[in-house]
Amino acid sequence: MTKIKICGIKTLKDAQAAINAGADYLGFNFYPKSVRFIEKPACAEITSVLKREHPQAKLVGVFVNSPLDEMKDILQTCHLDLAQLHGDETPETFAQLAPHAFRAFRGIPESNAGYERSEAPFMLIDAAVKGVYGGSGVTADWAVAAKLAQQYPLLLAGGLTPENVADAVRQVRPWGVDVASGVESAPGEKDAGKMKAFVRAILDIRDSESA
Repeated sequence: MTKIKICGIKTLKDAQAAINAGADYLGFNFYPKSVRFIEKPACAEITSVLKREHPQAKLVGVFVNSPLDEMKDILQTCHLDLAQLHGDETPETFAQLAPHAFRAFRGIPESNAGYERSEAPFMLIDAAVKGVYGGSGVTADWAVAAKLAQQYPLLLAGGLTPENVADAVRQVRPWGVDVASGVESAPGEKDAGKMKAFVRAILDIRDSESA
């Protein structure tokens, strides 16, 4: 079953709607320049409820070139399970957070040396958009991502929507998919209906292939 990560959560209402829709992972964005940026105290308030009421949900902190100590503090304070390194972090930084981190690549990596991970997700593949660290709404290169997905349990991101995610899953066969702008009614505001439709599109694949 394809794992589903809904990223850019900013409110408890959106977090609960995402989980009720069927999300397995929730992402919280700590990049100050993002429209989906969330402050540490606000995130901690949300995640304390989620850990109590929805312990099955995996919680991910999304970081872009943040200081190592800051990331460690946020992971602990906000009760996060994983760190998603979405900037230009070095293998040395990655190693300091292992095994609770995975690397996001904007575009297809020439090499993943130094970012190996024994557990899924092994990596995230996003679209390469100059000057933008994710959330661009631009689709990744599905053909190349499909080749990587044959080797690694990867998360596919970049421009996914309820309308195209089924095609993406069929073509790439990723371990999981990651969506932010594709399930929003406005930048940073999640849409419960779109989240349900996104999950439903993935479930429909499973139903059709098991029929």
